[in-house]
Amino acid sequence: MQSHAQNSNEAASGQTYFAMFSLQCKLTIDTVALQRDFYKLSRRLHPDLYARKSAEEQAWSLRQSSLLNDAYRTLKDPVARTAYLLKLEGLRIEDENTESRDPLAKQNRVPADLLEEVFELNMQLEEMRTNLKMGEDDPALRGDLERAQVQFKEMLAAVDEDLHRAWGAWDAALDANDAVAKDKQKNAMVALLDRRSYLRNLLREVDSVLAPQMAGAAKANV
Repeated sequence: MQSHAQNSNEAASGQTYFAMFSLQCKLTIDTVALQRDFYKLSRRLHPDLYARKSAEEQAWSLRQSSLLNDAYRTLKDPVARTAYLLKLEGLRIEDENTESRDPLAKQNRVPADLLEEVFELNMQLEEMRTNLKMGEDDPALRGDLERAQVQFKEMLAAVDEDLHRAWGAWDAALDANDAVAKDKQKNAMVALLDRRSYLRNLLREVDSVLAPQMAGAAKANV
C-alpha cells in the first residue's frame, strides 16, 4: 500500500481526475458507479478521520478531499468531462460558463454559418436594449428575438447530439490505440465545444433582453 505522502505526491505531480477513480480517459462513463465510488472515497478521505493524525496527514486529507470533489464535479458532467480530457491532451478550451459584459465579442471567431444570424441579432439586441431603457415594447421585435431563441436552442441540441457521437468515436479510437482517429475526434470535439460555447453566449444575450419583457407582461396579466 502506498503511503499518504506518496499519494499526495502523485496528486501534486499531476494525478488526473480519471486516475482518482481508476478510470480510463474515456468520455462514456457509468455515472452511477462514479457516484458510488465518490462516496466511498469521500468517507475514506474525510478530514474528520484524520483529526487525531499529524498535521501533515491532516493537510493531506484536506488536499485529497478537495481534489476528489473537483474530480467528481468535472467527471459527472459530460461537457465538463470532455473539456477536461481535451485539456489533458494539450488543447485549449474556452470555459463556456464564464460570463462577460459582452459575451458576443468574447469569441474570436463567429461560426461561418451563423454570420448572418449574428449580425442581425446584434442589431435586434441593441434595438431591444434601447426600447427597454425607454420603457417601450415592440411586439414584432420581441417575436423576432423569441424565434431566434428557439433557433439557437435547437442548434445547441444538435451540437449536443454531435458531441454524444464524438464521445463514442473517441472511446473506440482509444480502445484501438488509433492515434489518427483520436486526433480527428479531438479536433472535432474542440470545434463542437467552441460552437456550443458560442451558442450558449448567444442564448444568454437573448435571454437577458427577453426576461424583462416577459416579467413586465406577467405583471400586466396579474
